Amino acid sequence: MNRYSIAEFIRSTEQEDKGEGVFELETERLLEVNLDGRVWSKAGAMVAYHGKIKFEREGVLEHGMGAMFKKALTGEGASLMKANGQGKLYLADSGKKIIILHLQNEAIYVNGNDLLAFEPTIKHNIKIMKKVAGMMSGGLFNVRCEGTGLIAITSHYEPLTLRVTPGKPVFTDPNATVAWSGNLKPDFQTDISFKTFVGRGSGESIQMKFEGDGFVIVQSYEEVYYQGQS
Repeated sequence: MNRYSIAEFIRSTEQEDKGEGVFELETERLLEVNLDGRVWSKAGAMVAYHGKIKFEREGVLEHGMGAMFKKALTGEGASLMKANGQGKLYLADSGKKIIILHLQNEAIYVNGNDLLAFEPTIKHNIKIMKKVAGMMSGGLFNVRCEGTGLIAITSHYEPLTLRVTPGKPVFTDPNATVAWSGNLKPDFQTDISFKTFVGRGSGESIQMKFEGDGFVIVQSYEEVYYQGQS
């Protein structure tokens, strides 16, 4: 059905309390935060709210000089905001699918473009992918989230999780890589011979190599693209 009266449309799309806690999926692409205190989110992700909520961009010196340096390198893509107060906050990011994860004294790395929100009990630290700086036009950073609490990550379309086991490394496209387990440290390699098959005649194919015991989450979409070689 794609034709409604106003009353029918309101009934079919109206906000619904599901009683699922702080983070609640209002739809698969819209996160409802039942806020009573503070939450961190990606800057610019707020689409609506009601209640008494104050928004504040993450301070440049909030996590020390090292974090300020990382922030200067990663640019606006790494910007976070704090929402403080009581009410309902609705977050989304370019219509991407939202996944809520409950960390239980665990750690996960999330691509900086794909971290939507997390509770204040989660420690976060920006990590720069130094080995690919200059090769890519974006996505040069990831965020390590660690502790106990909820985080919300995003994915274009349905995510796929690949297990990484000893002796069986997994290779991914950095632009399609969403997240990976906190115990893995990916390496980067280039494959010049592969570039003609992926339509990037201006540079090598850059791949992430995961080795060890863990997992990596990928999406069927490339969020950023490589810079042309001068």
